[in-house]
This record gives sequence, C-alpha cells and structure tokens, in this order.
Amino acid sequence: MSSVKCCRPSRTSGLSALLAGALGLALIVAPTGGPAAAAQQGTLHELAAAQGRYFGSATDNPELPDAAYAAVLGSEFGQITPGNSMKWDTTEPAQGRFDFAKGDVITDFAAQHGQTVRGHTLVWHSQLPGWVGALPSGQVEAAMTGHITEVATHYRGEVTAWDVVNEPFNEDGTFRTSPFHTAMGSDYIATALRAAHAADPDAELYLNDYNIEGLGAKSDAMYALVSELLDEGVPLHGVGMQAHLAVQYGFPYQMQANMQRFADLGLDVAVTELDVRMQLPADAAKTVTQSAYYRQVVEACLAVERCVGITVWDYTDKYSWVPSTFPGQGAANLYDENLLPKPAHAAVRTALGDDGDPGEGGDPGVLKAQYRNNDSSAGDNQIKPGLQLVNTGGTTISLPDVKVRYWFTSGSGASTYSTWCDWSQLGCSRVTHRVTAPGNPKTGADHYLEVGFSGGSLAPGASTGEIQLRLNKTDWSNFDESDDYSHDTVAPYADAPKVTVYLDGEPAWGIEP
Repeated sequence: MSSVKCCRPSRTSGLSALLAGALGLALIVAPTGGPAAAAQQGTLHELAAAQGRYFGSATDNPELPDAAYAAVLGSEFGQITPGNSMKWDTTEPAQGRFDFAKGDVITDFAAQHGQTVRGHTLVWHSQLPGWVGALPSGQVEAAMTGHITEVATHYRGEVTAWDVVNEPFNEDGTFRTSPFHTAMGSDYIATALRAAHAADPDAELYLNDYNIEGLGAKSDAMYALVSELLDEGVPLHGVGMQAHLAVQYGFPYQMQANMQRFADLGLDVAVTELDVRMQLPADAAKTVTQSAYYRQVVEACLAVERCVGITVWDYTDKYSWVPSTFPGQGAANLYDENLLPKPAHAAVRTALGDDGDPGEGGDPGVLKAQYRNNDSSAGDNQIKPGLQLVNTGGTTISLPDVKVRYWFTSGSGASTYSTWCDWSQLGCSRVTHRVTAPGNPKTGADHYLEVGFSGGSLAPGASTGEIQLRLNKTDWSNFDESDDYSHDTVAPYADAPKVTVYLDGEPAWGIEP
C-alpha cells in the first residue's frame, strides 16, 4: 500500500539525535540518599538509550520552580511531556486567542537539558474551554482544525511527537462522546491527524488511550481503528498506551503480544503515562507488586522492537495526580515525596540492563503468581484453584524457598481439611500443600491454602506451568467462595495480586488481606 508507506517512517526518525546525545554524555549526577541509588551507573534515560529507547517523565509548570525536583527531572530523563500546559483549555481559552506561555516554559526547559518533548494533547474530550462545547455542530470541524494548526505550527521543531487524539474510546470499545464525535462521527480522528501532519510534517503522530495496554475489547477497538486509518493512508505513526496501573488489579493481559500486534502494522508503540498506584498505606507486599509491574512494563517494551520508549506520569509521589483522582490511593511513582528512589526505581534499572554491582548475593529475582478458577460453582464442597508461578527476575530461584498462599473462608462445618494436587507440570510429588488458619483472620480470609515445593528451581523468565489444586473439608460440607479474598472467576490464567508469594519468608508478590 504505497499510500500508507509515506506515513510509516523509520522508528529512529524521532530518536536518533536524542539517543546519540544520551550515549555521548560523560557524566550525569544522579540523586543520592536512598538505597536504590547505590552503585548506579548512568541515568534511567542513558540505560534506556543503550537499548535504543528513551525514558521520560511528565511534568507541569507548578513543579518546575522546585529546584531539587527540576534537577532530577533535567538529569535523569531524556524526554518530557507537559501534563497540562499544551491542552486546549490552556492554549486556546477563548476562540482565536492563543496562549503558549506555559507550554513554552516546558519546551525551553527541555532545550536547556537536551530533552525531547511529547506534545499532549491536541484533541481530547476533557479540559476543553466552554466555548468549544457551545459551538454549533457545523462549526466544530473548523474550530478543531484551526486549533491543531495553530498549536502544532507554534511547536514545530520543538515537539517531536504529538498525542493528536487522546482517549477516543469507552471501556467497551465504542467511541466516546465528545463535541468532535457528535459533529463529525469517527471521521474527526482522521481529520485531526491530517491537520496535525499538515502543520508539522516532521512530528510523529499518535493516538493515545488508557486500558489498551493488554488484549481486550478496548485495545481491539484501537487496533481496528488504526488498521482502517492506515488502509486509508491517514498519517499515523504510533499508538500510545498510557499504562495507569494499580497493584490491586491484575497486570495487563499479554501486554507484549498486544504491543507487537500494533508494531506488526508498521506503527511505533510508546508507553506514555506509566504509574502504578496502590491502596494506602503502602506495605512490603504492595511495594513488591509495584516493582514487578514496573519491571514487566519495561521488559515488554524492550521485547518489542518498535516500542520506542517509556514515560512515567511524573516521576515523584510529591507531584502525583493519583491521590486527588483516586482517594485513598497513591505511592504510584518511582521516587517518593522526598525525591528519593523507591524499590520500583531499582526494578526499572535492572530491567533496562543496569550492570552496577547489586550487592552481595546479586539480583534476588522477582516472582509473580498467576491464577485461574477451575471450579464452575462457588457454592459446592470443593475449592479448585489453578496456580502457576513466573520468575520475572534475573536469576534462578530455588523453589523450596518459595511459598504461595491462596486465601479463603471456611464457613460452617468441619475445621479440618484434605488437600490435593491433581496435576502439575512439575509433578505433584514435588508440590506440597496444606491448609492453615492465620493468627489474625480477616473478612474473606480466615484460612489459606499454602503451597510449597520439595525441590527444583525456576530459571529467569520460566514458569512452573499449571498446578491444579483442590481442597475440601473432611465432612464434605459446602463452601461459599463468593467473597473469598483470592477467589476470582477468571478462566484463562491471569496475574493474581490477591494470591501472595513469599521467598525465604519475605513477601515477593501480592497483597495480603
């Protein structure tokens, strides 16, 4: 399709100068004071650049006067995205009256620190000035293309990539209602991309959305849309996956495979707004899960050639958007509120190939549990969890050092149990299992099935394979699994943050009840 090839430039077009500059730096001083800062060699961006990627952070104008914050932003990251200062309500608050002062502060900062800028965003249903929604439908297209033309032209040569249309889909894959969709239908997306390309032919143009990181209805809708746009020769260069994740939810299903299918269309993929929030207060188990999620995102990006880079949605909890948007949640970023790197920061460095001395004993590895429900009834006399473990770390793990806990409630009836391993790829003879009552029972979790191993090891990247387990009360009375902490109705295996894993007695995965 010759009409499409013009719109699928080489993935290096927006990266080559940035990466060459990063690799040529002799020294950048990184923050000190936290354990994750010890023995580091190179910044996050330098490590990413060595892998042919960038590593960036969002920022916003109110943060930049914070000198300590700005020092880390300017030294650790090779790309920045303005959180708000290029959105429509800021750049064109009244029709035909443009204000680029705040955005110019961001581009000036980037220029001073040798960073690229991702423009965010030209067309979005949110943060619109009131005049846009008040326009008659017949005037919306001209207003939209006029806005795109003015903003993209102003930042031509300063912004290397644009989120042209942000969040076009609902969760079920239908198009989101907006003044643009109401006036033009889904054609507004192609119109916006063409206007952006005309204003800045050198900028890479993206569609950007959340909850499209894994396979599912919403990512399927994005895939269908971009396939159609490419077939029509619309200028489109990439898909942005926001990646606002949470430890209380599973990791996006088959993220790497999802990235790859977009790349197979000839598109770049970027992780554009990464953070991993948790219910507060933070604890060791949540922190371990958070680190694993960050690491898995980096590993997925590195495994897909056309994943060009990763941007975190600000790097520090001090200026995170999460607490005000998700009450009771937070601690989502790589650095804490004192600008000290957290364990997730170390996990990202490791995933990027940091060869600094990790200390005595080397990288301890990271484990995650995956679960599926092998029982069609939540109210019969058996519980049948399917479990498997995956080593997402960098070294081999001795399985006898690992314990897994599946949490459930006993209900009425006998207080003694029988447990079974029905099948395991490892061999059931190497799988141990027992039911235990914790010292502090919680709602949905007054007992747990503890699974261990009598031998074997798990290499980096390897899985134990499926372990089919079963338990019953010795009087064969029924359970009510509907409110059990670890119970879910998932049929395919999925990451299970409510199944906890322990390595040498220390939390390695999951959130305890």
